[in-house]
Amino acid sequence: MAIPTITLPSGEVISALGQGTRGMAENPSRRDEEIEALRLGIDLGLTVVDTADTYADGGTEELVAEAIADRRESVFLVSKVAPSDDRNDTLAACEQSLDRLRTDRIDLYLLHWRESDPLDETVQAFTSLMTQGLIRHWGVSNFDLPDLVELTSIAGGTAVETNQVPYNLGRRGIEADLLPLCREAGVPVMAYAPFERGGMLDHPALAQVARRHGATAAQVGLAWLLRQDMLCTIPRASTPDHVRENRGAADLVLTDDDLVELDLAFPPPTGPEPLQAL
Repeated sequence: MAIPTITLPSGEVISALGQGTRGMAENPSRRDEEIEALRLGIDLGLTVVDTADTYADGGTEELVAEAIADRRESVFLVSKVAPSDDRNDTLAACEQSLDRLRTDRIDLYLLHWRESDPLDETVQAFTSLMTQGLIRHWGVSNFDLPDLVELTSIAGGTAVETNQVPYNLGRRGIEADLLPLCREAGVPVMAYAPFERGGMLDHPALAQVARRHGATAAQVGLAWLLRQDMLCTIPRASTPDHVRENRGAADLVLTDDDLVELDLAFPPPTGPEPLQAL
């Protein structure tokens, strides 16, 4: 089966199953395998590659640069910037990321988290970067409902292309309010930590559903996300075998009985819950 896609507000179509890189480039002995994994993922259609300037103090962006060097035109490249109250800092940070990534543009540039800094400064910086051709789209990460409402109320804020947040079977709080708002506003969600950093993969309900399909618990968790509209997920896979496992999730179709069983094991929220970044 083909990997599902989502359409950004700009109209660009991207893969709904991508690759995260948090934790990569931290162990030099694993560098070659991590690069091999990213390259394989791109070849298998996991063409959204997500990174950030803070990962390994910029080292992860450098690793990504090596992995995509001869595949740049096939990759939808995402990176992130820390918040700042000075838009010049954001402009400078983007240029530094471009140098580390060895590319002339970032396809999607995200504000990594929200602080007390004025959002209009960030939006102005992102708009300037787009005008210069240094980024193609911009979005946010770890924005809860009030943050997103504030963002879309300021000049230029409705140009946001995505909100990247932690979301998985064991962390469903956004379903109460944030996820419906994003869908109503036409803003896709990019789900990170789809396995709760591995913490949910030993759950017996996942194992039971996986056995029925001849799949793995991780594939069930990803398939549960991939069945949703306007949602992209970016699991990290630092080995080729793990990449192949993630790719296999796109071929897994969960039944109605599976979904009922998973809802019983991982109940949806009964009311709004504050977003907790991971």
